[in-house]
Amino acid sequence: MNVVLISTYDLGRQPFGLASPAAFLRGAGHEVRPVDVTREKLREDDIRQAGVVAFYLPMHTATRLALPVMDRVRALNPSAHLCAYGLYAPLNADVLREHGVHTILGPEFERALVDLCSPGGFRVQPDDPLPRITFVTPDRSDLPPLTRYASLQIGDERRVAGYTEATRGCKHRCRHCPIVPVYDGRFRAVDAGVVLADVRAQVAAGAQHITFGDPDFFNGPTHALRIVEALARECPGVSYDVTIKVEHLKNHAAVLPRLRDTGCAFVTCAVESFDDEVLEKLEKGHTHADFAAVVEHCRAIGLTLSPTFVAFTPWTTLDGYAAMLQEIDRLHLVPAVAPIQYAIRLLIPQGSRMLELPEVRRVVTGFNPASLAHGWRHPDPRVDALQQEIERLVGSRLNAPRDEMFGRAWDLAHAAAASVPPAREPLVSRAAVPYLNEPWYC
Repeated sequence: MNVVLISTYDLGRQPFGLASPAAFLRGAGHEVRPVDVTREKLREDDIRQAGVVAFYLPMHTATRLALPVMDRVRALNPSAHLCAYGLYAPLNADVLREHGVHTILGPEFERALVDLCSPGGFRVQPDDPLPRITFVTPDRSDLPPLTRYASLQIGDERRVAGYTEATRGCKHRCRHCPIVPVYDGRFRAVDAGVVLADVRAQVAAGAQHITFGDPDFFNGPTHALRIVEALARECPGVSYDVTIKVEHLKNHAAVLPRLRDTGCAFVTCAVESFDDEVLEKLEKGHTHADFAAVVEHCRAIGLTLSPTFVAFTPWTTLDGYAAMLQEIDRLHLVPAVAPIQYAIRLLIPQGSRMLELPEVRRVVTGFNPASLAHGWRHPDPRVDALQQEIERLVGSRLNAPRDEMFGRAWDLAHAAAASVPPAREPLVSRAAVPYLNEPWYC
């Protein structure tokens, strides 16, 4: 069968969610055409010849961008069987079906896609949304080259970046996380041999850096460390980045030097807030003091942190937002925080555990199928106004110097709070902070 796999957005990365199912489908004898519409045009002849067109939906932005492409595909080939797969497919099943999607698959999708494309498969919906899969090495052979995707920046140096996954899902149930409605505290490990084969192939294709896209790299710390230590042995000089909870950085502090020594360029950690009450509502598993201790430890051992935040929630106040910026400044984290993080507003997708909270339900305005989220209004309109102003500021200059953008956000925040800002901490002179030059994180 002719199968077209489509990715509409994946944080500027070469889509793992095309390469992995392509390997499965080709192994089963199907003709596969993967298309990353962020880097190449959708060819009408491919769509007209396809029996199945499947959309990879790993995140909110990808899902919103996919909807008009689905409409176009239906117009080009009304007889094609449309499928949506990935984390955000089951969360948005009703809207996707309104756009002509016949089959909805979750984030453990490879084997189900093969079954779908087999004789009689259209009539079969998978019984288990999270089946256990025996993974195979992804096939990236006809995706755009890595040089066309986001790169690692270290000062003036640019490194070609690849991407892979060592685990999927998460054993934690942070209330605001979109993974929770689907995985509900479960995670799956990818065989270390498969992960390393994928890394080797990308290094052979020019990758000098690898992003591990696991929701939390330390859900299985022994598995994770085995992989990065093998990476360091087999591909000396290749750096990598990972995402790890503050809670895990604290509890596994003793092994963090092994990340540094194996080439970890930076660790993304979802701090979300410095307000302990908000952290408790989000069920993050850490406190403000925990994070401050992690910052101190990581700085002492030479491991770079890249914090992310949910800066605007129903509990954010003008003074509290200004205090968040003051703490980022005090901890000398300004060079480590992507400016877009100052504008991030709580997203409440379908199935979100945030709706368990009465105070959230009071501010929610209903599900919006255009935005694929439950809208909400802050009790203080001035907070929403500040969020929109900060978003306009950072959204217009995503790659502007971080200190400059922080300074402008600092001025806006203290003006909105009608407070006199304290003296800024002097910037600490140190090596350039590594970062990926695709700044969005949702």
